[in-house]
Order: sequence, then structure tokens, then C-alpha cells
Amino acid sequence: MPTCKVDGKEVEFENGMTVLQVCEQAGAEIPRFCYHERLSIAGNCRMCLVEVKPGPPKPAASCALPAGDGMEIFTDSEMVRSARNGVMEFLLINHPLDCPVCDQGGECDLQDQAMIFGRGFSRFDEDKRAVKEKYMGPLIGTVMTRCIHCTRCVRFSTEVAGVTDMGLLNRGEHAEISTLEKAVSSELSGNVIDLCPVGALTSKPYAFNARPWELKKTESVDVMDAVGSNIRIDTRGNEVLRVLPRLNEDVNEEWISDKTRFAVDGLRRQRLDRPYIRKDGKLTAASWDEAFAAIAEAVKGKSGSEIAAVAGDQVDVESMYALKALLASLGSNNVDCRQDGAKIDNTHRGSYLFNSSIAGIEEADALLIVGTNPRWEAPIINARIRKQWLTGGLKVGLIGSNLDLTYDYDYLGAGPDSLKELAAGKGDFFKVLKGAKNPMIIVGSGAIARADGAQVLAAAKAVADKAGMVRDGWNGFNILHRAASRVGGLDIGFVPEKGQDVDSMLNGVVKGEVKVVYLLEADEIDTSKLNNAFVVYQGHHGDKGAHAADVILPGAAYTEKSGTYVNTEGRVQVSRVAAFPPGEAKEDWAILRALSAKLEKTLPFDSLTDLRNKMRGEFPHLAEVDSVSAGNWGDFGVAGDMAPGAFENPIENFYMTCPISRASETMAQCTQEVVLNVREATGTNA
Repeated sequence: MPTCKVDGKEVEFENGMTVLQVCEQAGAEIPRFCYHERLSIAGNCRMCLVEVKPGPPKPAASCALPAGDGMEIFTDSEMVRSARNGVMEFLLINHPLDCPVCDQGGECDLQDQAMIFGRGFSRFDEDKRAVKEKYMGPLIGTVMTRCIHCTRCVRFSTEVAGVTDMGLLNRGEHAEISTLEKAVSSELSGNVIDLCPVGALTSKPYAFNARPWELKKTESVDVMDAVGSNIRIDTRGNEVLRVLPRLNEDVNEEWISDKTRFAVDGLRRQRLDRPYIRKDGKLTAASWDEAFAAIAEAVKGKSGSEIAAVAGDQVDVESMYALKALLASLGSNNVDCRQDGAKIDNTHRGSYLFNSSIAGIEEADALLIVGTNPRWEAPIINARIRKQWLTGGLKVGLIGSNLDLTYDYDYLGAGPDSLKELAAGKGDFFKVLKGAKNPMIIVGSGAIARADGAQVLAAAKAVADKAGMVRDGWNGFNILHRAASRVGGLDIGFVPEKGQDVDSMLNGVVKGEVKVVYLLEADEIDTSKLNNAFVVYQGHHGDKGAHAADVILPGAAYTEKSGTYVNTEGRVQVSRVAAFPPGEAKEDWAILRALSAKLEKTLPFDSLTDLRNKMRGEFPHLAEVDSVSAGNWGDFGVAGDMAPGAFENPIENFYMTCPISRASETMAQCTQEVVLNVREATGTNA
């Protein structure tokens, strides 16, 4: 390996590394504003100057200079210090004295680097430049006079998010970042706020709410989709003020979706904070004892076949485990975590996992997408696909709705006929899959949540088998879930072995065969079919399920409880308590434990630790936090004819998919300004 010296210290490095990377490897601190590991090199800010020998007798920008064998690099010479002082002085020429009122204050790169590398005074006496504020939508606030034109935001939106809404206008003193006064049409746009090093782009919903040193920071996981993005929840008192990404190279790198970041204001609105009982057609406030007594009276005398339970999309595994145990004690196996009616079961774990892993997308060279819109269902995964596509090493084919996914693909058709052709080993794209080193298929709920979902699943498996997607060291068969609770529910068997699934339950209610339905945060089912049953709703928002309930039990949102979640690839992660539930609301497992005692079916645990020990004893892989257990592989799906209808996208509005996001004023603004405006302009449902 080549070697060079950094401040007299000899360092080995890999070919292709830049001087900046070699210096960091040697432990030398190099200041920078425009450089970012995940973005292309721009060389705009000139803050990363170093002295290099042999070389010209002037400072060099280390971010754009390839390291060479035998180089001598100096990061703290007199030449370097003087050059950095000068660059910082130029950067601050037009920067306003905004620090006391700037939302970036306390976590600002410009503040930190000015303290370390600045002169401490300025020789500039002329008038400062002022730049008009820019409109970038309901999420991004701007103070463009602060902008130093590092272009991180432009490069992120173009390269990672895959949209061309942001750009640099004009040159020299007249240069300005702009979106031409329109909202950024990306589901990842909020990440430019983290990338901005100077406070020119800030969070509009969070503006002037708090200083970073006032906030309690809690590491947790996101439940807005099934990716399981690692997040940090910042709270003041008992109020969640913002959500930021945490670094996890295997899951979300350092990005999160806009819904993850901005929907948290929905945690403060339409909350359920005390039990309710429906009397004379109206919900009235009640005590916990009264609510439990009403449920006990409704359950009394009912057989197990007359009782059913549905778990929602954001339920932790512990709560589902407790609810399943409660229904089993009542003699019922009518439990289901598949609100959307997906035709998958838990016979073979490999049949419902994203088997290649999220990071494994970067090893694929051919990809077939079936019945899913990953840009809306999992923006982080879509960004990974685009990242691999940008290398030129990934060919993509799509069966389903013709969409803008931010990368090019071969459109193969809208429905099952195209999938059937590939399953038979026919078509040009099958040759691409067959000839690929690491072929991959991603099947979404738009394909498997149909009446013929089991047949679609079998056809997708046939494509995987014939194209050689499953072999030692590689499994390219992937199911893309939308619900954070789905894989965990399947893992613990929260599906009917001999009981009724969601569709059968609802039909049973209509026929009068199912008389008690327990909805655990389940809001995405057809509640109009529940009129003939006694409905118990346990959840945190007054959403669809609560409107249909006869008894409401107030539960905790994901920021208010410690719970296990298993993401779409099967990675076990644990959320942590960042705030406490409002009013009389309780953690879900505790409500179920208390209810079981009232029903005289006391569950065998008295604490969350007891529950977890029992759950992990029965399902040992749930104890392996932040790891992925490979799924077993076998025959699944049902061979047969598929219905001719096209695969439809299950999400009509990215910004409102759950009770929290539907309660969010910020997401309502995004719906109006991004989704509805696009539909109005294009005349489509894009």
C-alpha cells in the first residue's frame, strides 16, 4: 500500500483516497464546510487547505487532491494557519450577526470553526450583502444572507434525493441558492437542514422553539414505516420538539424521511388521555375500572370464536405478545397483524423478510420491483436503490404503476401478466436477471395485499428461483413492508393458525358470528363493518378506530414507551422512553396486563422485564438487538391464476399514513402544498 507523511507521522492509505481522507485517517483535524462523505466533491469553501510537498508553494484544497505515494502533508503549518484565517475572514464578510436568534446556534459548524480557525477580528468595512429569503415549502425555513454557497443542499437534493428543485443561480457576489419559489418535491428534503453548516436552511416547524442545550436527547427508532430508521428524539419537559437521524450504516445511513422528522407535532394533537365508554351512542369519559368492567361484561359468556383482535402498524412486539396471550386465555386464535390483508404467513421467515438486507442493495446488479412505490413506502430504501443505480451497476425493472422513482427503469407492465411472463422465464428483463451476479426482487403490499396475493407471492418466488436469486451467501428475495409492527407480529405468530384473518373477522362481524373485536392501535381497517360488534380500541389518537369503539383505552405512542420493533429486513431494535403519555394514558402492555386481571385471566408477568424475558425465551432471536437473523427458506405462496387487475399503490398520500401523521398540522400543509398541488398541476394521482 502507498504511504505518506501527515505532520511527520507515516500513514498507509488505499489508492484513490484524497488528502483529506488520509489526514483524518492519521487523526488530524481538517475543517470543512462543503465537503461531505456521502456527496460529490465540490471544492467550494476552501476551508480544508493544507500544505503539500512536493507540490506548488501554496495551500491546496485537501478534499479534491488525490493522495500520492511519498507525499508530505502539513495540516498546521504557518502557511496553513494563515490561509485558513483568510478563508474564514472571507466567509464571514457577508454573514449577519444572527447567532443570538439563529436556530443553528449551539450546533453550528460556522460558529465552531470560526472559534478555532478564525482571526478573531475582521478588516472588512464595506456594506454587507443582503439576500432575499427564498420559499422552499412548509418544511424548510431560509435565511439566505447566511448562506456561504457550500452547495451541500444542491448536491444532496440532486444526488441522494434525486430531484432537481434546488440550484445555484448567478455567479460571484450575486450567487444565490434557490428553488425558484416552489416547495422541494422530495420525501427526504428535511435532510438539507442537517447538512447546512451555517443556519441558512433551518426547520420551519421547529423555528424559535428551543436551544439544543435545553433538550433531553433520547436514542430510539422510527415507526413511520418498516425501515426502522435510527433516530434521536429531542424533548423539553414532556413535549417532543424534534426528531433527528442517528448514524446507522446498515439501515438509514444518516438520513430520515420528512414524515419521520416532521410528523412529531401530531403527537400533541387529538390524543386520547383517559378511558371512554359509549353510552346512548355517545362516548363519555370513564374511569379505568369502569372501562375494564364494560369489557368484562361484553366478553362474559362469549366463546373464543366470537372474540377477535387486530394489531395496528405501529405496535411494539411486547404489546402484541401480551394481547395474543390474553386472547389465547379466552380461547381465541382470531388474531391478525396484517391490517391491509397481505397474504403472507409465518411458516417460513424468509418468505416475509427483506432478505438481502437494506445495505445489501449496494451489492445488487439487477432489480425487479413488483407492486410497490418505494419512494413513498420506504424513502430510505429508495435512496439506497438510487445510490446503487448511480454507480451504473444496477438495472431496474418495474411491474406496477408507472412512477417517478428518481432513477431510470424498464417498465415491464402494470399487473400480473408481466409477472407471469417472467415466472415462465420469458422476456428481455428475465435475461437481465438471469445473467446478473446478484439479482434481486422487491415485492410490495400493492401486490400481496390483494385477494390473489398468495398466487402473486408464488409467482414472485418462481421468478426468484428461476433467476437464481437465492443461493449460498445471497438471498435476493425481498418483501417490502410498510408497517413497523408487521415483521415482529409475524415472528411471534400474531396471525391466525386456525382462526380468522382480518377479512374473515370483518365478515364475521357483519354476519353476527364475531361479537367482540379488540383493536390495538388498528386504524387502517374498514371500520364501517364493525357496527354489529362490541369494539374495544386501545391506542393513542382519536382516529378511525376510536370513532368506531364502544370502549376506548388510552395507550402510549412510540416516543412514550420502550418497545421492541423488527424492521422489514428482520433487524431487532428497541425504542426508548423520551416522554410520558398524557393524562391517564398507560403503556400498552400494562393496560393488557391490568385487563387480564379484571377478566380473571391474569397474564404471567408483572413488569416489562418479566414480559421480555418470557417473550425472548419463546423467541430467542428477539433478544439479539441490532442484529438480523436469516430466515428459513421453503415453499410458500399458492400456485394458481392471478386476477388480471393492475397492481395498485397502497399509499395515496405519503404525508398521512397513520394516526400521528394524520394529526400533524405540518403534514397537512405538505399534503396541500406538495401532493394536492402536484395532482392539480398534472391531473394525476402522482
